[in-house]
Amino acid sequence: MSRSALVGNVTAMLEDAGFSVSDRCAIRPKSFDVAARRGKDVLLLKILANVDAFDGATGAEMRRLGTYLGATPMVIGLRTRDEDLNPGVVYFRHGVPAIAPDTAMDLFIEEVPPLIYAAPGGLYVNIDADILADAREERDWSLGRLASELGVSRRTVSKYEDGMNASVEVAARLEEVFEKPLTSPVEVLEGAEDVHEGEPTPEDPDADPDDEPVIFALTRVGFDVHPTSRAPFKAVSEDGDRTEDAVLTGHSEFNRTAEKRARIMSSVGEVTRTRSLYVVDRATRDNVDGTALVERDEIARISDADDLRDLIMDRSDGAAESA
Repeated sequence: MSRSALVGNVTAMLEDAGFSVSDRCAIRPKSFDVAARRGKDVLLLKILANVDAFDGATGAEMRRLGTYLGATPMVIGLRTRDEDLNPGVVYFRHGVPAIAPDTAMDLFIEEVPPLIYAAPGGLYVNIDADILADAREERDWSLGRLASELGVSRRTVSKYEDGMNASVEVAARLEEVFEKPLTSPVEVLEGAEDVHEGEPTPEDPDADPDDEPVIFALTRVGFDVHPTSRAPFKAVSEDGDRTEDAVLTGHSEFNRTAEKRARIMSSVGEVTRTRSLYVVDRATRDNVDGTALVERDEIARISDADDLRDLIMDRSDGAAESA
């Protein structure tokens, strides 16, 4: 299956599941392919045939964007270099959960979350520590008795009851012994932090020198500006006092590529519920599909965050884009 067909199939599946899906980010470099929303769940998706092509820089970018946009970064792919991704299993690439299309379909269509995750050494599951401890006490078994049944140490059983996860084989044996389910799902939409030791949000990359005047102007009026390196926009700008009002921010001369980026920003912004701003040297219209066009000189003259927000809203909601 071609990557383009895979993206199309995943997009159709998400729409069937009730997600609104952005246009594909068909511009390079790109850290994610589409954004999607269903209710409060927001996804930033990278869709790959081979998930090993997902590199560290892209992972860091997606994790940063997930933080700034309130979204879960996720990879959907078919295989690694060595094998197909197993259905029902969550893998991780550079801190980002990766799942097969079948797993995504179970999660989003059937609302059946995965139970298994891959980590160094094999496949693991979450053991519900309280249910396990209650089941052992109901049997009136000691830690040592259960350890003997499982073929592990007493200390290991104690760790299971303290919240340590178990291999698939041990979990299956536990459920066989107690004749009840003891596992809990991997919360993929919460970043799977219960099974993956998350690291702090990676630091922002250095801004392109050409963008520094725009970043300075936005920072001067009170915005926190987070440069990007692989997104279809140059930065995510947050009002320091109103972090929910994120603005996808682009900057370049206004040409066909800029117009294409502005359209993608508008589509992504609609899904993530953010405004989008494209700073240009000279603007001949107010917006591109709702992405406000503002000239650099205008940005430089603004001295108040409220004035900038009002300008973006006026431009994005104002005169319709000319054909």
